[in-house]
Amino acid sequence: MDIQTLKQQTEEHIAPKHIEVNRIVETNQEKVLRAFQQLRVSDSHFNPTTGYGYDDFGRDTLERLYAEIFSAEDALVRPQLISGTHAITTALFGVLRPGDELLYITGEPYDTLHDVIGKEGKKDTGSLKDFGVSYRAVPLTTEGDFDVQAIEQSINEKTKVVAIQRSKGYEDRPSFTIDEIEKMIQKVRDVKKDVIVFVDNCYGEFVETSEPLEVGADLIAGSLIKNPGGGIARMGGYIAGREDLIELCGYRLTAPGLGKETGASLNSLQEMYQGIFLAPHVVGEAMKGAIFTAKFLDSLGFNTNPAYDAKRTDLIQSVNFETADQMVRFCQSIQQASPVNSHVLPQPSPMPGYDDDVIMAAGTFIQGASLELTADGPIRPPYTAFVQGGLTYAHVKIAVTQAVERLVKEEVVKLKTVKG
Repeated sequence: MDIQTLKQQTEEHIAPKHIEVNRIVETNQEKVLRAFQQLRVSDSHFNPTTGYGYDDFGRDTLERLYAEIFSAEDALVRPQLISGTHAITTALFGVLRPGDELLYITGEPYDTLHDVIGKEGKKDTGSLKDFGVSYRAVPLTTEGDFDVQAIEQSINEKTKVVAIQRSKGYEDRPSFTIDEIEKMIQKVRDVKKDVIVFVDNCYGEFVETSEPLEVGADLIAGSLIKNPGGGIARMGGYIAGREDLIELCGYRLTAPGLGKETGASLNSLQEMYQGIFLAPHVVGEAMKGAIFTAKFLDSLGFNTNPAYDAKRTDLIQSVNFETADQMVRFCQSIQQASPVNSHVLPQPSPMPGYDDDVIMAAGTFIQGASLELTADGPIRPPYTAFVQGGLTYAHVKIAVTQAVERLVKEEVVKLKTVKG
């Protein structure tokens, strides 16, 4: 069977899953639309501010909009938050104090947070460790699940924040669904009711019809160049949750005494409003692309995770390769099928926050935008490329198909018998 025929058969096979995605998109779109209407958003909310940003009612309304959409008491939504890592860092530094403990219960967090937390033997960089905040991580079980017994035994009187990373990031494990997060939060509350539960929500917004704050989390954070930016927000991040915690995060973002009252929005507001409105639809397109990628590549003998018919809670689709060369060439082929910098050939190289060289295929309109189609990963066994995003389903389908065709033509991989 040729690749183009398989592409057509794959689409027919996954059609029921796409119908499920459409239902999720419509539910989330209605939720977002209702929030816009309740807050009476108008074009006057898009006007920029400069300098201190006092009385920026467009910014303030945008933050109320995020609070409404994510079922939060309050939110910070700022262009000054440059990434998901920065938003998470601001949240953790905002609520933790010297002598407190941060406990990750989903294993070690994403690579870029290691320096935020602090490593033994590292020079003073202003990490949590440098400020006297201790840290521990509870490994997942061999099946990739929460280790309930170990978590219960790890929480103590010093534990101030229990952190959950919703998405698998660069790990070869399942991401955690909202239902799984809810059950784990209930277990944590049984041990210590007043602990702050923080969820790294990156890659997860609008993939399901509910969010972590609705199931007991106190604080969430994410990036606007991922899901909630809708593919058009050029920068920014958000933190949402309990009002008292958001106040502390505001003091960390700006300065004690200033907090949320300052921070000019410049010319970012319209794209942030429009981005969150478009987000349910664009996330749906990326989900459809991930489902296609999983089924199409699995049929060709690749090891993919999650499976095409699995319940999804984030946008990340991993593809395992036998060698580093295969992984690198696949990512390069995705770059060649991109709308921007398709002529550029990315190479594995050092990146800030990572211990291993990273291959980063990202022919995106916005630098580093993970809601646009990207393929990347650290060069380490198992050789896994993490494919995510896609502003349109059609682009994901075309790009993945072309990537496979290139790998076969160049004899980088030999396809196994096509599965049914």
